[in-house]
Amino acid sequence: MMQIKLSFKKVFAVIFTGFLAVWMMGSAMASPSLVPMNLADEVEKLTPAVVNISTTKKIGGEVPKSGQKMFPPGHPFENFNEFFEHFGGMGMGQGMKREARSLGSGFVIDPSGFVVTNFHVIDGADAVTVTFDDEREFAAEIKGVDPKTDLAVLKIEADTPLPYVSFGDSDASRVGDWVVVIGNPFGLGGTVTTGIISAKARDIHAGPFDDFIQTDAAINRGNSGGPMFNLNGEVIGINTAIYSPSGGNVGIGFAVPSGMARPIIAQLKEGQTIERGWLGVKIQHVTKEIADSLGMESGHGALVADVVKDSPAARAGVRQGDVILSYNGQDIMEMRDLPRMVAGTEVGHDAQIIVLRGGDKKELSVTIAKLDESAEEVVASMPVDKDALLGLVLKPVNDILKQQFNLPEDAKGLVVVAVNRESEAALRGIRPGDVVVEINQQPAKDVAVVEDALKVAEEKGRGSVLLLILRNGETLFQALPLDEK
Repeated sequence: MMQIKLSFKKVFAVIFTGFLAVWMMGSAMASPSLVPMNLADEVEKLTPAVVNISTTKKIGGEVPKSGQKMFPPGHPFENFNEFFEHFGGMGMGQGMKREARSLGSGFVIDPSGFVVTNFHVIDGADAVTVTFDDEREFAAEIKGVDPKTDLAVLKIEADTPLPYVSFGDSDASRVGDWVVVIGNPFGLGGTVTTGIISAKARDIHAGPFDDFIQTDAAINRGNSGGPMFNLNGEVIGINTAIYSPSGGNVGIGFAVPSGMARPIIAQLKEGQTIERGWLGVKIQHVTKEIADSLGMESGHGALVADVVKDSPAARAGVRQGDVILSYNGQDIMEMRDLPRMVAGTEVGHDAQIIVLRGGDKKELSVTIAKLDESAEEVVASMPVDKDALLGLVLKPVNDILKQQFNLPEDAKGLVVVAVNRESEAALRGIRPGDVVVEINQQPAKDVAVVEDALKVAEEKGRGSVLLLILRNGETLFQALPLDEK
């Protein structure tokens, strides 16, 4: 095996020459306006439009007057009085109101003074101050907020047009593209970091419409609300969250994509309340076992666990047990795709959906209604996703079982009265009191129906059966494999 030894200087020279060659040949990762080799010129243009956001919030009560103890004698924290007198009591002789302060970032999107930031940066603020890189300060009015996507728009008044930046197309960005982040980490002031897009369409369980851009560019506390630029100097994301066990940057940061943010920001600028579309279904994941029980080749789409009465979905003919495969021509690859697509549909407009029902595809037209924030699309809870076995004792619903398990008066089907504790059914979450309403989308009138369904599933070579379960007044689907029929 041949060994090659190079000095540090030679190694550096080789790497640098390689990067330079790629850049000069017009690498796809670079652009004429902003290149990884030297960002200084473009950063100098962008920085004036990036601002620091500071807020104050009165939290009630007064700081004790001079000579007055913070904690009275006998209080568990009495020993901390000396600490507060030494570090917090100076200059507090007038009994000042206590205030909480927060710092974040933002950016100007219009020369007239509209500023974008995160909702959580200004949430509950009594006063908001916007500070520019040249140290000009402006009191800001909160023009509109959207907690669902953690966005807020502020308005400041200036005598002259303000520097601003424009949005780019986040949908066109790709994993591996370079990005530049400018913000106010830890209140230090304008700070620039770079990195790449590590992933797209991340769901971090922050809200119902998660679709984050993930980056390894350094993002810390105080960067919230700041812009993420592509190499053309366009904003493709609003920095919102970090994953960090330590509280500092570990190379995993998240930004709201501009494709989602732009229409929301346009409404907030006008002081409008955000209107989102509503379909009216409870949905859940299509697991591998559920897909198998339905004869699907792969687990994609959104399984309808329930349909809200008199909802757009109900009026369009969507049924419990349908698998929604596409929405307005877009495939539903994961369950969470559907709520985001529906929410982005203009209220009153028609949408075309394709559902899988009984092995056949059907196209339905649905008129989207306005989402009531108290009744948004619901994701059905799922038990532990492990292989399950049939280990259930089933009895037809009767008055005694209704009373014993506190079942609804109109409950129909088979009650689970016992579960084999060593079975996978128990591990999956099936428990006494559950009511099996359907099996393989057929009403579970008696145990014979279950036995027939198991036999048919085996004959068709399916490894699982699909149960519709009623639990605590709500329904959800559960697939059970046939290993121990």
